[in-house]
Formats: sequence, C-alpha cells, structure tokens
Amino acid sequence: MSSINTFASDNISSACPEVMEALAKANEANSPSYGEDPWTRDLALRLGEIFETPVTVFPVTTGTAANALALSTLTPAFGKIFCHELAHINTDECGAPELFTGGAKLIDMAGANGRITAKVLEETIYGSGNVHHAQPASVSITQACESGTVYSIEEIEAIASVAHSHKLSVHMDGARFANALVTLGVTPAEMTWQAGIDVLSFGGTKNGCLTAEAVVFFKPELVGDFPFLQKRAGQLLSKSRFISSQFMGYLADDVWMRNARQANAMAQRLSKGLADLPGLELAYPTQSNEVFVVMPAALIDRLSANGLAINDEELDGKAVRFVAAWNTTESEVDALLAVLSDHCASI
Repeated sequence: MSSINTFASDNISSACPEVMEALAKANEANSPSYGEDPWTRDLALRLGEIFETPVTVFPVTTGTAANALALSTLTPAFGKIFCHELAHINTDECGAPELFTGGAKLIDMAGANGRITAKVLEETIYGSGNVHHAQPASVSITQACESGTVYSIEEIEAIASVAHSHKLSVHMDGARFANALVTLGVTPAEMTWQAGIDVLSFGGTKNGCLTAEAVVFFKPELVGDFPFLQKRAGQLLSKSRFISSQFMGYLADDVWMRNARQANAMAQRLSKGLADLPGLELAYPTQSNEVFVVMPAALIDRLSANGLAINDEELDGKAVRFVAAWNTTESEVDALLAVLSDHCASI
C-alpha cells in the first residue's frame, strides 16, 4: 500500500532532480547573506521575465508564511480580509493571518466549487469609513483553489474589479500556481497582474521544490514595511540562496511547467477512473492535481483497515482527497484504481 499512500498529498513528494542540483551548486562556496547573494538577486530578474513586468520578490520557507506576510502588508490590524470559506488562510493556517496582521478579521464567503464570485464579494463588502466596523482592506483568492478547481481569467478580473472599486488590494495564494497555469493555458502575466492581482504567494514546494515559496509584489508601492515584517516573523533567511537557488532550478528549462503537466495529467487519469467505479461520485470537477470523491463510509473504513491512508478531513469533511504530484506515475494511478475497484466490488 506504500505507493498508493503517496496520493495523500503532494507535500510528501520528493524534490525533483533539477532543484536538488541547483541547491547543491549553491552550496559549493560561500556567498553573501540575507538576500544579497546572486541567486536571490537573479530570482527577481527571472520572475520579472516570467511575469513580463518588474517584480519585487521575497523568498520565504512556507506557504503559510507567504500568505500571512503578504496579507499583513495589505491589511491593517483593524482591516478585513475577504476569502472563500474553504480558503487555506481560513481553515488551515492556525490563525497565522490574524497573528501576522495584528488582528485583522477574515470574512469568509460561500461559493460553488470552492470559488468566490464577484457578485457575492460586492454584496459582502460593507463598513468602509464606519468607525464601528473593521475596515475592508483586501481580498484573497487561491489558484488553483482548495477544491482543486481553477478560477478563469474572467472570474479573476471580475473579482479584482470589484475589489479595486472599493480600494481593496487583491492577493493570490498560488501554492499550486503552476497547476492552474497548465489548466488554463495562459501566461503567468495573464493570470496575475494583467487580471488585477496585486500580490502573489508563489509556491514551489508542492510542485518539485524542497521548500521554496516567495511573495511577489507587482506594485512596488505595496511593498511598504514588508522587509521589516519578514524579519520580525523570522522569515528573513541568513542563507537565502538555499531558497532562491531552488527556484532557479525549478524555473529553468520549463521544469516547473513540466512538473505541473505531469501532476495534472495523472489527476485526470485518476479522476476518470474513479468516476467509473460503482458507489463513487466526484465532489468537484478535477481541474488541477487534486481529486475529491465522495465514497461510502463503509468503503472508507475498509480501506483504512487495509492500510490505505484516507484523507477525508482536508477540505470540507465530505469528500476524500487524492493528490497527484510531479513524480506520480501511470502505474501508481492504476494501482490505486485497482485497489479501490476491488474494495468497491465487495461493499
């Protein structure tokens, strides 16, 4: 069952060879500290090329740190952050956004397939200028989102338009950014600043890096006190090159997109196989590398008893999650489907 259990999360995957090679090269000699190394300087230039605009980049170690620090820059302690009710910042970050912002209030909204809409956002924003209310400050969306679905460019543009009309900044949690790009077939620029995104949490860890996340600002005027907030949070690494060099290996020669294409393709293979099994129903459309399926409790119990790790609490407690990674193979997908088919037949 060990290979089958690799579908519990893309976090359990190994780092890809190109990332490890870049990391080893960065370890060959001494280098300046605290972001003054050539890898960190080059990372900003490389991401500027990828996003087709100058960017300000801050490497950090975790997605939670990236999200919480980005939002702390956009949102005062008396501010509101609007997000989907299933957003990672709302359900899986242990209050980090509230802590890093000094007490900002998360306003969570419902939305089909894990996505908010511009209409609901417009209806939810209130209290601006009223001293008795927390003040609307920022909107955060996840791409690809927690249900594995993907915002279209038109959806992002509509949300950003509403946010900006109320003078709110827009943050994107891009923990699975590359997976969403593959699905949409658009450029990084089209999915971010051209659609109205102001700040991006750019993730690499789930897609082949060892541990590499970055906060990317598309508007230099929004950087504000970020360097001080990053230091205060313990996220200013003395050896930043070991994060930045991972990204340089990850972004070279289309590695990041190749990894995402493989993960997405394996998720599609798994999704189609699950849809054909009796008693199972896909909970959400499979649009990235995550597959959510509703299965009978008896089947979950049987699988668990046979050593298959069942992740049925990761999102909404209503569906089992399977995640394909950059190194997931067709044989691993088929092995999982074979096991599930055998157990489905006996329920």
